[in-house]
Amino acid sequence: MREEEIRRLIKIVEESNIGELEIRHWGRTIKISKYASNSGYSNSTPAPSAHVTAAPTQVQQVPAAPEHAEEKPAVTAKSGTEIKSPMVGTFYRAPAPDADPYVEVGHTVKKGQVLCIIEAMKLMNEIESEVDGKIVEILVEAAQPVEYNQPLFMIEPA
Repeated sequence: MREEEIRRLIKIVEESNIGELEIRHWGRTIKISKYASNSGYSNSTPAPSAHVTAAPTQVQQVPAAPEHAEEKPAVTAKSGTEIKSPMVGTFYRAPAPDADPYVEVGHTVKKGQVLCIIEAMKLMNEIESEVDGKIVEILVEAAQPVEYNQPLFMIEPA
């Protein structure tokens, strides 16, 4: 397979709900997986990772005006620190598919505590909290693609 075809397949896997894809072509096997795997090849060096600290942004959410008379009233305004993605990649709430998430709504977090992982180009980047506080909202589903500067968490400062 040509590099262009492989890149296209990687993009399809990243943008879909497919967890793993394996293709056999001309006696060669190509395996594309969204998740790091402990099976298969053994490597004596750990997988590369980087610690990335997301810059918090103070935000205040204002209720939107209803577009239709039938809609429910808008939610009351919330204030807090918004943790945004410092890169484009895939959002993971836990260090492994079968592991507990780093944080849940209602958890108290400390500055520097790991909130999630964003996988970018097969590098696992730990996203840390910039503030002490309580998780009030998780804005992204696990294993979903995220964009640069996309809000990930709302934290109520302590």
